[in-house]
Amino acid sequence: MRKKKWNSFVTPLFVVFVAAMFLMAGISLFWNGLIFLAELIIAIGALAIVIVSFLNVKRYVSHIIADGMSAVGDHNDRTINGISTAAVIIGENNEIIAANKLFKENLCNNDDKPVYDNITDYLSNKNPNSLYDDNGTDTFVNGRWYIAFGVRNGSASVVYFVDNNTYKVNSDEYIDSRPVIAIVAFDNSEELEREPEDGKAAQITVMVEQAIVKWVLSTTGFYKKMSGGRYLVVMEERYIRQFINEKFKILEEIRNIKINDRMNATISIGVGHGGSTYKENELWARQALDMALGRGGDQVAVKKAETYKFFGGVSKGIEKRDKVRTRVIAATLSNHVINSSNVIIMGHRFSDLDSVGACIGMWSAVVKGLHRNGYIVINKQQTLAKPLVASFDKAGFEGIFKTESEALDIMDEHSLLIIVDTHSPNFLESRAIYDRCKRIVVIDHHRMMVNHIDNALVFYHEPYASSASEMTTELVQYLGNDSLSRLESEALLAGIMLDTKNFVLRTGVRTFEAAAYLRSNGADTVEVKRLFSNSIDTYKVKYKLVSEAEIFNYCAIAFADEDIPDIRIASAQAADELLGIENVKASFVMYKTGKTINISARSLGDLNVQVIMEALGGGGHQTMAACQMEDVSMAEARERLVSIINDLDINKKSPVTQELNTKRKEES
Repeated sequence: MRKKKWNSFVTPLFVVFVAAMFLMAGISLFWNGLIFLAELIIAIGALAIVIVSFLNVKRYVSHIIADGMSAVGDHNDRTINGISTAAVIIGENNEIIAANKLFKENLCNNDDKPVYDNITDYLSNKNPNSLYDDNGTDTFVNGRWYIAFGVRNGSASVVYFVDNNTYKVNSDEYIDSRPVIAIVAFDNSEELEREPEDGKAAQITVMVEQAIVKWVLSTTGFYKKMSGGRYLVVMEERYIRQFINEKFKILEEIRNIKINDRMNATISIGVGHGGSTYKENELWARQALDMALGRGGDQVAVKKAETYKFFGGVSKGIEKRDKVRTRVIAATLSNHVINSSNVIIMGHRFSDLDSVGACIGMWSAVVKGLHRNGYIVINKQQTLAKPLVASFDKAGFEGIFKTESEALDIMDEHSLLIIVDTHSPNFLESRAIYDRCKRIVVIDHHRMMVNHIDNALVFYHEPYASSASEMTTELVQYLGNDSLSRLESEALLAGIMLDTKNFVLRTGVRTFEAAAYLRSNGADTVEVKRLFSNSIDTYKVKYKLVSEAEIFNYCAIAFADEDIPDIRIASAQAADELLGIENVKASFVMYKTGKTINISARSLGDLNVQVIMEALGGGGHQTMAACQMEDVSMAEARERLVSIINDLDINKKSPVTQELNTKRKEES
């Protein structure tokens, strides 16, 4: 029912009501003179109100129409019908005062009276203020598209409805039909080659290809099979929006294909769209695919200009057993080191055992294996690996550790910077050293972040590796097999044990091979264990966090809302401990350092904490991630974390969640 904006005193219903009052007064004349007199006075008063209201409304309408026609500016024809497009005059309350013939014909089907309507009835966004924007507002009325824009004059406005249906339909079709390039990679192609049964490998390959073909045939696009288990797909923009809304169900369909008892088939897809040419979209698709593979595969990366969107990524990274790439990287790295005046090695801020262990391993290879000067940049006040640094200082190696200023003093244009355990310029131990050095090597195992170092001479990135120490251990064997002493081997082993949680998480065949190599070089597991020792105060803080944690949606969340010594170590260990609680899929420990809110996140693989931390500006692995949030309170940080956890589809679909939901239904 329409909302009338006229004064109710001039509606026909009220006029009939006044007439009825006079009639009742007339009847009362034959019954009681006093009642007749009272009713007559009331009826006369009501009539006066109606007349005054009618005159006021008439004066208001005349004033609005006069202002409206002044806004039109046509002095030859003083009626709204003189306007050559659909138009209405509206009053102060956005009510329609008058409408021309074209408006009635085109927007009202000639059988409706628009007067008394509110103008918002004819606006798709229901916002009358949008009429006065520079470009007006698009609105869909009576099966056609119009641009509606208003011109104010005093208390009135003239609203024009310009028919742009043809342009709008053609414009939408143009946008929907823009080309999109996608490159699909079969992640398990190398693993299938090792299958002893050739027939089974061929069968799985056919099943994967059939699923991809079915996916492409659901569009008007086409595909071309390339080498290396890859497919080039060309489709239209309309279908990418559909697939984004469906969160690329093709990933789940491929994941349901089992290769063997321990592995499912997975694909990675890079999508490039929104570019000005096919070539630009194809370049973006390749970059997006590299990003998807760098994040562990089994996901889709959609790139448009400089922005990425990610979908999937619930599977663990597929371990590559072939060490050919490691050998090639080692040979290239060796050449760069030999051609350098000196080598600076550094990891990420608040370095841990993996970061420092990998730095020490690379230092040993550079100095002992390749006979070049090498130094490690570290902030001894902020490192989380103080026992390891102290053991090297005690052994007489204190000269290998340099501060930022000391490293800057010894650098020149021929210096080589080796960055380990991070690939983001935002997390480096020293941004100044990175900005100054022109020759950079990156060695990292964390899943690829959008903001990554893109100017490296060597970018050795393996997201399936357990740790940077594992990657360094493999490289050292090709850079100088006898370069590791017992102390350096223990540093690398400590890094591996930290990131694998004592060989529990992200542990592959190559992880144990690296550990065996370090053990053969004299690494003492008892000495390594001592590097993980905590003070009694840190131990108390850790279990205080665990005891006060709350369980929310199968996630354990703990808080330390005050500055506590060694809180970084305690929070990381508390996050690990919380995973031991029944039905906890992920743990988050939040703590303050100054004005910064830090979050340590852990999971056993059922929930991808990397995705959650990325949404808060951090990053990491599927099972281990972190972030830092500036200028927010603990309550605000918790609210944002909880909101992201609630929005994750993976949290709703995970086996643990489904099992718990079933139990809840049974209990209720």
